[in-house]
Amino acid sequence: MTVKEYNKTVDLYSDNLYRFVLKNIKDDAKAQDIVQDTYVKFWEKKDDVDEKKIKSYLFTTAYHKLIDVVRRDKKQGSFELVKEENYSTESDYSDLQEILHQAIGQLPEDQKAVILLRDYEGYAYDEIAEITGMSESQVKVYIFRGRKFLKNYLGSIEAIL
Repeated sequence: MTVKEYNKTVDLYSDNLYRFVLKNIKDDAKAQDIVQDTYVKFWEKKDDVDEKKIKSYLFTTAYHKLIDVVRRDKKQGSFELVKEENYSTESDYSDLQEILHQAIGQLPEDQKAVILLRDYEGYAYDEIAEITGMSESQVKVYIFRGRKFLKNYLGSIEAIL
């Protein structure tokens, strides 16, 4: 397929494709993005698509992209539903460094050591295992458990700020 033939398919089907997506998603910007992504994918596979099935390919690709966008948006939720008072505090003082040190101080010594070596010093798992004398799998377990504890202890960062 030449560039001229590709441009002809864009001229032929882009309006219909855009209307199809827009009717389903009801968001102009997202519809434009989906149509653009569809044509990008078509360009990448232009030589593999049968000329008689170009329209079908475009609509199928757009439909699958539409489903992906809808599913992604459903997982993300709506920003309008967020209540600001749930993510703010009354006090103006918030020293994150101090809060983080308190949280790390709550960890057992082994977990604290591997968390500090990994996240503060940037050592790899095998290097941490060599330094601490633990197995690499035990290092990974301690890091996982330590991070999980810190996540539960600190809650969300928005709640701290």
